[in-house]
Amino acid sequence: MLLTLSDIHLGLPGSAGIVSILHGVSMALPEGKSVAIVGPSGSGKTSLLMICAGLLKPTSGQILFEGQDVTQYDEDAYSVLRRDRIGVVFQNFHLIPTMTALENVAIPMELAGVEDAQDRATQGLADVGLSHRLTHYPSQLSGGEQQRVAIARALAMKPKLILADEPTGNLDQETGQSIMALLFERVRAQGATLALITHDPALAAACDEQVHIRDGRVVAS
Repeated sequence: MLLTLSDIHLGLPGSAGIVSILHGVSMALPEGKSVAIVGPSGSGKTSLLMICAGLLKPTSGQILFEGQDVTQYDEDAYSVLRRDRIGVVFQNFHLIPTMTALENVAIPMELAGVEDAQDRATQGLADVGLSHRLTHYPSQLSGGEQQRVAIARALAMKPKLILADEPTGNLDQETGQSIMALLFERVRAQGATLALITHDPALAAACDEQVHIRDGRVVAS
């Protein structure tokens, strides 16, 4: 397994004390497969994905990445793991508004010291059909184009794991279908594992596996 979560609990501080979000969640993401995480709003799906990305630390439980226990990694160690091995595609794109499409894709590689970052970013944008948008800023791009830039950025370091949080949530149906076809194609081309949150039954059905979350618990997989 590429990523294994065992008995994950998550509690976050709220106005009335600690709010329990996840209750003993266990989940495994196989190498080279696509997994849909589905369930009603507020069930803990995004929190689970953020734990997979190392952006949230579980209250208890174990996380194995490629067989290595990363549960106790501090933020610096997880940042390196995320930079080199994990790509994240957000629903709201999270592009840097003052950077061009090319700069947005190149920046994770430049931070990692990749010498040909600009060339690889140019190719990455070509792979998602945006060779004509290299010097455009996010505000000059459509929602679908911004999500394509975000996908190119997430794939820039050729990560083993791609995490996508409702990647079509802010797109119309036609654009969303095009984006997901692109994401599936690029993930397959790189031999990566894809875990995505979606409310779209058709999109979930297109994945190799489904994990159903309700009230912070896995209820089916």
